[in-house]
Amino acid sequence: MQKLFKNCYEMDRKSYEKFHLTEDILMEHAASSMQKFIQKKFPKKSKVLIVSGVGNNGADGIALARLLHKEYKVKLFIPFGLKSQMATLQLKRAKAVGVKVVKKIKKADIVVDALFGAGLKRELNEQTIEIIKKLNRMDGYKIACDIPTGINEQGALSPIAFRADTTITMGALKEALYSDEAKDYVGKIEVANLGVARELYEDESSSFVLQKEDFNPPIRRKKSSHKGEYGHVGVFVGQKSGAAIISATAAARFGAGLVTLIYHEKITHPPFLMSSSTMPPKINSIAIGMGLGEYFEKEFLQKYVIDSLVAVVLDADSFYKKELLEIVYQKDRKVVLTPHPKEFSSLFEILENRKISVEEIQKDRFQIAREFGSKYPNVVLVLKGANPIIVKGERVFVNPLGKEVLAKGGSGDILSGLIAALLAQGRDELDSAINGSLALALASRRYKGANYSALPNDIINIIPKLRRKK
Repeated sequence: MQKLFKNCYEMDRKSYEKFHLTEDILMEHAASSMQKFIQKKFPKKSKVLIVSGVGNNGADGIALARLLHKEYKVKLFIPFGLKSQMATLQLKRAKAVGVKVVKKIKKADIVVDALFGAGLKRELNEQTIEIIKKLNRMDGYKIACDIPTGINEQGALSPIAFRADTTITMGALKEALYSDEAKDYVGKIEVANLGVARELYEDESSSFVLQKEDFNPPIRRKKSSHKGEYGHVGVFVGQKSGAAIISATAAARFGAGLVTLIYHEKITHPPFLMSSSTMPPKINSIAIGMGLGEYFEKEFLQKYVIDSLVAVVLDADSFYKKELLEIVYQKDRKVVLTPHPKEFSSLFEILENRKISVEEIQKDRFQIAREFGSKYPNVVLVLKGANPIIVKGERVFVNPLGKEVLAKGGSGDILSGLIAALLAQGRDELDSAINGSLALALASRRYKGANYSALPNDIINIIPKLRRKK
């Protein structure tokens, strides 16, 4: 996993004060990182259009123009003039070597957006919006310098953004790059070296970006073993029984020794799953909420779910039931919550007596998830979305690996089953949430069909093919 930061201002300051670097040195390294990326990916004499803004992000772009000049056919477009001293100095240097400044957007093989970097706090004006629209319509390969113009510090669009194929961000990864809205605009994310090793540049952080290498599946090491050693999952079957069957199937696929469907009315289910009208005596984890509806009486839920100390995954309809949400206060229990934004809105209102809209959640997912984590540090929150956020206390993890194939009913049910399976096998709640989320994301990446066509069983059937990346 990689460290994640709200911004890099303090780390830049540390570079000046501790490592005796200057703003100029950092800028030259930023431009050099972009230069090396272009040199590696594109042939010499390719046409490059660099669009630079008034400040230091624009200065990075102007420095890049100087470094690429002669080797590539560079055009520099500066639509709003310059304000920062470094941008003015970089333009003086660029003109000295012969970089051509143009007065309008030109066709190019490579388009570099260096208008606005991290920390955007206002809406783009009409002129900037028109420039971004023109750049987005162009056919060239698009590179964003630091962060695509139009994505603000919370990762929201202001109101549109440059659509990059690659974002080369400066120094360290920033939260704004991993919002749900940003996912369609950042492309592949690279980190530019700013003059010292990343390990030295970065400060301590309690926030992280998950990677493929972090996946740790429940591989069985012991040859002499039996099903009882791998846990027993109980999945509650509600009014929509299919959701529970999907979840239970995922749990069985992810290593649980036994999986029992706990039903109100008897159902037909796959033969590898068991079923019962009561909670089996030896259950290691339970998952509840998927298609739950109003099937179970309050007394049943009180006895077998709320009063139990068994590890639990709460999902879907659980977040509309005040009695089930009392579980978040149980400090001696492993608890994982897996809401999507609408469900989180209900969860938040019930627990905090405060309304928060889906739009508000999506505009600042990291801050809202952190607020919840600080208030309920004993539970793990998995705030679902294009880039799920996993929170335990002050620790925050974002999983950017999932693909659009998961935008289909049943994906959340799979996730609940995967997490419940790991809980039943003795993993702690944070480990279970992280690896359940990674398993779902990595399975989505291996799906070979059209991205609109995946069914839950297609994703579940990929789970056995997942291995720990060495």
